[in-house]
Amino acid sequence: MKLATGLFDYHLPEELIAQYPAANRDDSRMLVLDRHTGECEIRRFTDIVNYLNPGDGIVFNNTRVMNARMYGIKNGTAGSAKVEIMLVSPADTARKKWKALIKPGKRTPPGTRVKLEPSDINQAPGDDWLSVLEHLDDGTFMIEFDSADIDGIQQQYGHIPLPPYIRRKDSPADLERYQTIFAKAPGAVAAPTAGLHFTPEIMDALRAKGVKQAELTLHVGPGTFKPVSVEDVAQHKMHHEDFLLPETTVAMINSVHASGHKILAVGTTTVRVLESCIDSGGALLPRAGSTDIFLYPPYQPKAADMLLTNFHLPKSTLLMLVSTFADREKVLAAYELAKKAKMRFYSYGDCMLLK
Repeated sequence: MKLATGLFDYHLPEELIAQYPAANRDDSRMLVLDRHTGECEIRRFTDIVNYLNPGDGIVFNNTRVMNARMYGIKNGTAGSAKVEIMLVSPADTARKKWKALIKPGKRTPPGTRVKLEPSDINQAPGDDWLSVLEHLDDGTFMIEFDSADIDGIQQQYGHIPLPPYIRRKDSPADLERYQTIFAKAPGAVAAPTAGLHFTPEIMDALRAKGVKQAELTLHVGPGTFKPVSVEDVAQHKMHHEDFLLPETTVAMINSVHASGHKILAVGTTTVRVLESCIDSGGALLPRAGSTDIFLYPPYQPKAADMLLTNFHLPKSTLLMLVSTFADREKVLAAYELAKKAKMRFYSYGDCMLLK
C-alpha cells in the first residue's frame, strides 16, 4: 500500500525554529505523548527521571560532531572565489583523503587546489591546502589534504557544522553546546540532538533510581537533513551511516526486556542502530558496519519501547521514524500542541517523549 509523503507535512512558523540553545541544557521543555492514548502533557525536561522505573534502561548515541565545515580560497589567490567544504567521512586509514561536500561544486572541478582559511578571524593565516581529486556519483567529492595532521587541521580551520535552518554563523559556545555530554567517538557532521538535553546531574539521578545505561555509536551524516522529495515514501533512497552496537549494550537491553522492563532510546539515531541489528528471528545482535535502514509506518520498533526525540522537519525521514512509535495522527496532533505552546523546534529546541 502506497504511503504518501504529504501525510507527514505540517506548517511551522519560522520564529519557532530555535537559533540558539537554552541557557542550560536541561532548561528545555518536554512534550510527553502517551503513544497508546494520544494524550499529551508538557513538562520540564528534568521530569524525565519520573517516567523511568528501577530496572528500565536508557541507550544513547556517543558520536562526537567533527569540526567538519571549512572555508578556503581557490588556488590560494587573493580575490579568488571562496569554497565551502563539508567533511563527510575519511576515505583512507591515514585520514588524508575524505569524502566531502563542496559549494559551489560545479565551479570546483577535480584538480582544484584550495588554501584553507583559519576558523578564527583573529588567527594568523596558515599554509594548509587540499586538492579536489574526483567528483563522485553520489554528488560528493574526493578530496585530499596536504597535511597528515587532520586533528590539527580541524582544530585550526574547522567550524562546528550547524544545520542549515540555524541561520547564523557558529560561535565558540557551539563547540560545547552542539555536543552531547556523552560525545566521545568523532565522526558525525550533525549532533544526535535528543541527547543535548542531558546533564551529568540527570544521569546521576537516573543511575540512583536504578535505571541502567548503555551506549552505541552512529555517525550522523549530512543525509539526515535530506527531505523526502518523492510522492511515495517507499521510493526514497536512504543515506548510509556508520555504526557500532557493542556486546555490552545488547546484553543490557536483553536483560532489561527479560525482566519485563522498558528501554528508552535517546534519539532517532539510536533507534536506527538498534533496528539495524535485529536478525530475522527478532534477536538483537552486536554488530558494526553501515546502515541505510529507513523506518516508517506501519513498521513497529522491536528493540526500544520508548523514544526521546526533538521535533523534526516536515516530510523528513526522522518524522516518519517517530511515527512508527505512535500513530502518525497522534504525532502530528502533538506537534500542533507544541506549536500552540510556542515550544522550540529542531536541533537546539525542546524535546518530545513517546512513552
